[in-house]
Amino acid sequence: MSGADLATALVAEHFEVAGGELVIGGVPVSELARRFGTPFFAYDAGVMRRSYRALHEALDGFAAIHYSVKANPAVPVIGLFLSEGAGVEIASIGEYRRARAAGAAPEQILFAGPGKRRAELEEAVAGGIGEIHVESFEELERLEAIGTALGRTIAVALRINPVAAAQGGAMRMGGKPSPFGFDEEDLGEVLAALGGCPQLRLAGLHLFAGTQVLDAGVLLAQWEHGLKLAREVARQVGQPLATLDLGGGLGIPYFQGDRSLDLGALAAGIPALARSVPPGTRVVVEPGRFLAGPAGVYVMAVNASKRSRGQSFVVTDGGMHHHLAASGNLGQVIKRDYPIIAPTRLGGPAGPPVSVVGPLCTPLDTLGRTVTLPPLGVDELVAVLQSGAYGPTASPGGFLSHPAAAELLVEDGVASPLPR
Repeated sequence: MSGADLATALVAEHFEVAGGELVIGGVPVSELARRFGTPFFAYDAGVMRRSYRALHEALDGFAAIHYSVKANPAVPVIGLFLSEGAGVEIASIGEYRRARAAGAAPEQILFAGPGKRRAELEEAVAGGIGEIHVESFEELERLEAIGTALGRTIAVALRINPVAAAQGGAMRMGGKPSPFGFDEEDLGEVLAALGGCPQLRLAGLHLFAGTQVLDAGVLLAQWEHGLKLAREVARQVGQPLATLDLGGGLGIPYFQGDRSLDLGALAAGIPALARSVPPGTRVVVEPGRFLAGPAGVYVMAVNASKRSRGQSFVVTDGGMHHHLAASGNLGQVIKRDYPIIAPTRLGGPAGPPVSVVGPLCTPLDTLGRTVTLPPLGVDELVAVLQSGAYGPTASPGGFLSHPAAAELLVEDGVASPLPR
């Protein structure tokens, strides 16, 4: 599938088109640009809801869903997933505060992260938290001291860095030296240390083997490994675990050759996994990108179209300072293009390939290297799809002091600016 084919497929799968124009949450993209200016991120609430419901159906009878706030921490976005029935997973006290502001009850929140500071842990424990996922011996000691000082028993899960056989995905989180969690082979030592912490109660395990997984078989194998480990730990401690957090990692297609995660294939493997869940254990998955990513569109206006030594460039008013991931500078080794469209010229004749670049004084500010678009004039629109996750908050917004991009949540014809 070419980049253009992927973009066409994504538009058809997730959005409406009227008169050759992209419609986001019931509002034509040109109207959003007129009302709010460019650049902006628009998040289609309906797409988010459909993504959640499709995954919920695929996992029915097996796992609950906790939205991973890091993907898009806007309070209304968190609130949207809470309204659908999700819990939340956080990785900082700032995300904890956002989750509570969105209406999350303390017991709905899971707190992971390899470097939690004492003040963060104190605030979360004092305010109430479902579980804290412990990732180091120092964190065990910190939490034990906090529990003693506050007179509380704290529910903890042990984050495990799984063995190599369980890894997978575009960014592998396990099976190698890692700052995340305890190595699986050291689990006995960790359980012994936890046994010496009377203020801490072992509630569960957390495994996260990889991210951006597009193969249902890889996910099912990782989850099967997690279930096996949960049964073994339950045997060692003499009681079932209350929770097993299997992590996130569900991917979305960004690049030429990517295929969407097959939820049908995932659902087909769920009954066998569900039968092996230990009695009394609640299984959790914590996707973020999968739920929020497809709903987002980053919209820019053309500032200039030019040629240099045989190469054509479209220069826009947006760039990597708003959307670092789309520039390829957030983890890509070989930079590839996100799906890019001319959102008011859909279905129109394409011109020769162009590079789409932003306004920053650096060659790193390139959002598309070989993009097929109609010939575009000044003030016409260019849009990057799959932009609902890891957008503004994962980008160097202060670089060169350009204005921030607006963020909009759009649903049923109403566009609501998100608070900064």
